[in-house]
Amino acid sequence: MLVEEETQVNLKAKLREVFGYTQFRGIQEDIIKSILAGKNTFVLMPTGAGKSLCYQLPAIVSEGTAIVISPLIALMKNQVDQLNALGIDAQFLNSTLSKAEMTRVKKGVLSGETKLLYVAPESLTKEINLDFLKKANLSFVAIDEAHCISEWGHDFRPEYRRIRAIIDDIGKLPIIALTATATPKVQQDIEKNLRMEDAEIYSTSFNRPNLYYEVRPKNNIKKQLIKFLKSKKGQAGIIYCLSRKKVEEVYEFLKVNDIKALPYHAGLEPAVRVHNQDAFLNEEADVIVATIAFGMGIDKPDVRFVIHYDAPKSLEGYYQETGRGGRDGIEGDCIMFYSPNDILKLEKFNKDKSVTERDNARHLLQEIMQYSTCGMCRRRQLLHYFGEQTHQDCGNCDNCLNPNEKFKEKNHALWIIDAVLQTEQRFAASHIADVLRGELSSYVVSYEHDKLPVFGLGNEHTPEYWGSLIRQVLVLGFLEKDIENYGVLKISQQGLEYRQDPYLLTFYKDHDFTNVNEEEEDDKEIGHTTSGRAYDENLFEMLKALRKKVAKHRGFPPFVIFQDPSLEEMATTYPTNEEELAKVNGVGMGKVMRYGKPFIELITKYVEENDIETVSEVVVKSAVNKSKAKIWIIQQIDRKVDLEEIGEAKNMSLSDVLDEIEHICYSGTKLNLDYYIDQIMEDDRQQEVYDYFMGAETDNLQVALQHFGDDEYSTDELRLMRIKFLSEMAN
Repeated sequence: MLVEEETQVNLKAKLREVFGYTQFRGIQEDIIKSILAGKNTFVLMPTGAGKSLCYQLPAIVSEGTAIVISPLIALMKNQVDQLNALGIDAQFLNSTLSKAEMTRVKKGVLSGETKLLYVAPESLTKEINLDFLKKANLSFVAIDEAHCISEWGHDFRPEYRRIRAIIDDIGKLPIIALTATATPKVQQDIEKNLRMEDAEIYSTSFNRPNLYYEVRPKNNIKKQLIKFLKSKKGQAGIIYCLSRKKVEEVYEFLKVNDIKALPYHAGLEPAVRVHNQDAFLNEEADVIVATIAFGMGIDKPDVRFVIHYDAPKSLEGYYQETGRGGRDGIEGDCIMFYSPNDILKLEKFNKDKSVTERDNARHLLQEIMQYSTCGMCRRRQLLHYFGEQTHQDCGNCDNCLNPNEKFKEKNHALWIIDAVLQTEQRFAASHIADVLRGELSSYVVSYEHDKLPVFGLGNEHTPEYWGSLIRQVLVLGFLEKDIENYGVLKISQQGLEYRQDPYLLTFYKDHDFTNVNEEEEDDKEIGHTTSGRAYDENLFEMLKALRKKVAKHRGFPPFVIFQDPSLEEMATTYPTNEEELAKVNGVGMGKVMRYGKPFIELITKYVEENDIETVSEVVVKSAVNKSKAKIWIIQQIDRKVDLEEIGEAKNMSLSDVLDEIEHICYSGTKLNLDYYIDQIMEDDRQQEVYDYFMGAETDNLQVALQHFGDDEYSTDELRLMRIKFLSEMAN
């Protein structure tokens, strides 16, 4: 007992001396004592709860060097820098070191001066490193981000599955495995692979009550994002994107909208990545736009928001990434922008994987899709996913604060439980839904489930209805997942009790994301109408009336002044001066000078009378199009090069070339295509189409084709004449 008290005093003294803390958090002290006692230890602890301390402190107080296996070079560097700043000799061994630096690191370990050595699993496989480690005095092995071991995890690394054999080769050492994201299935997989079934398991709640969770439809995402970021001016935040290309795009448009942002992805030079990461940590930049590689182990306590610009690949990844917000205990906003198209794109990324990996990835994506669309408390869903049951809604997510339509049900919940029982608790949710709907699929018939009493009881409802209800019954605790067989549903004890004494349950309708319009303002081509665009219909009609009046006065068709999509954008962003109006697609300063004054006056008056947010508050400035293709095309047209030759030079079809030319024309540049049009159309035919556009109410090509008859003019001929007409009349 005296030894125990002395150890406790020493640990607390060391905690205060090295890290400056007076008390351990939660179960940190118990974990530290476990590894110091030489026991294999498994730690499940949410991001920001202090996992690193659980192996750093025992390494400091133990003889020899602790090996820390870590998946990312950036993560190693960050933790080594922090420890060195505290006066602890910590080093990393990876491919970024020179031969001389490697020699220096190994010398420090062999002399016993180095307390923690961070290595990547790939480095452990090298014979030269293994030979060196066998000579060293090692205290224990810490496996950080242990979920990388599991092929069911969100960040599977095949090299991690070889770790146990490598450790055995080095010597008999206690292991501490740590992760912030492990479902019961992943936890079991980690324990089996590391042969740690006898390990002391320490698990804390995954609940982060200070984090607010919200899923938004990906409509006009840039406008939503800028508006949100302007409301959080001066606060630190992370925006996660799925690809390097998207990171760069988002970074560029944030920069032109005066957001202090920097990019972070693997395609950047290492020095640039380090600089950008340090700038974010040192408050020289407010926002980091990154792929998921950023943030693992980054200890910045005051991240106030984490935004997922694209849907993440898994709920584990989502939870870990959102967990980088609000580590100081103060509130943090976690916003995910969701579109079903994100799931389709991610499925395409998985097509080249093995069958097993593809199936696993598909299951993880289904979880993201269900989480995003489900109308019940977000926190309950997340906690349930990690095996933690809660019986109360959190009151701090979008579904709690703005709930979808609710309904009460008892029979349908009982039918689900009965269907799971009658199918012998061997099938996944999709099969249960098929049975309830009375689907005569080959799978249902082969198991003779079409003969069950529950077969077809719910045939009036859609597969989506039953999928949603099954998920909610699962989260409520009446069903549970079979850990051994992924996706298979079983009845919980709570479910059996409910079956004996049923009562009305509250369910929520799902969110409908089927009408998400992902078109973004700076990608639209004026001249092609857009559907689903949110604009002020009253102002739009007033602008149309003004356009008609101006056009009549000048003797032009209305669309020559401004086209409908330009008016829609004006009715969305409310430009109230010449500079703002010139930024509207299809306008430009030339048109502003010719036609803009009455439109600016109308919008200004409307804004004042209706107390509306102006363009300076909500508009998204577009990054300048740096493509040299448009300049090159203009130069080729000036040289009178045939359009087919232009297309061949850029590997583009004629239709693609016309798309580019239309975009150039609608942006206010005058183009002379007479040299080309004269080759393919007689003068009288040109005049006929020109006269048509002069008297038309719209420049819509389908309307023009119907006017002339489908066989009179080709679509390309009409497009060329529309370009000629607008270049001469509008530009």
